[in-house]
Amino acid sequence: MIPWKFLDSTRVPGSSAELSLYARGGEFSIRVNGSELMNSRVHGSEDALAEYACARIVNRPSPCILIGGLGMGFTTAAALARLDTQSRVVVAELVPAVVDWNRKFLGELTGHPLRDSRVTVRETDVALILRTERQAYDAILLDVDNGPEGLTRKGNDWLYTEGGVKAAFAALHPSGVLAVWSAGPDMAFTKRLCRVGFNVEEVAVRARGTAGGNRHTIWIATRS
Repeated sequence: MIPWKFLDSTRVPGSSAELSLYARGGEFSIRVNGSELMNSRVHGSEDALAEYACARIVNRPSPCILIGGLGMGFTTAAALARLDTQSRVVVAELVPAVVDWNRKFLGELTGHPLRDSRVTVRETDVALILRTERQAYDAILLDVDNGPEGLTRKGNDWLYTEGGVKAAFAALHPSGVLAVWSAGPDMAFTKRLCRVGFNVEEVAVRARGTAGGNRHTIWIATRS
């Protein structure tokens, strides 16, 4: 078997966690403190996050969406494939090295979505955007730190609190959609979404799409 090749590492801002990028042939792995966080062969649920959200806004004129967490770019690429040429996609990524990795190493996996003229990358915490913008987006897609049970940075937990959910609600246009990816279900988070005023659908998706794999959770919450 071909051994993994270390490519680069970086610290997560505001955390002691270290992210590392490895390659093995055409396969890539991003690891946090040595444990695999994501793998380029396992992105079915990341694709589904964009598919479910975009299906609900595809008929809107010139929709604008916010994606929190670039990862390996699969969610961004899946969104672009389902949106028209007048759409705008804002990608918020806290870790500058992750943006750099997408441009240098990972872009070929997904058709280089960061080169698309519809995409704007903001190297910042998505929480800062949610705290300051009002009725700015038709959809907000969050794939940050494994969902409500975070792994890399304590500061990410705010996104999934009632305050974070309220901020997302306020940042959406009327009837806008909040789509949230998680490694697993979380009943308390579902109740939080409902309490804030979202109409909520919870979907179980497979990590490898039609090929199976672990079950992940996506919440599709529509601003009522």
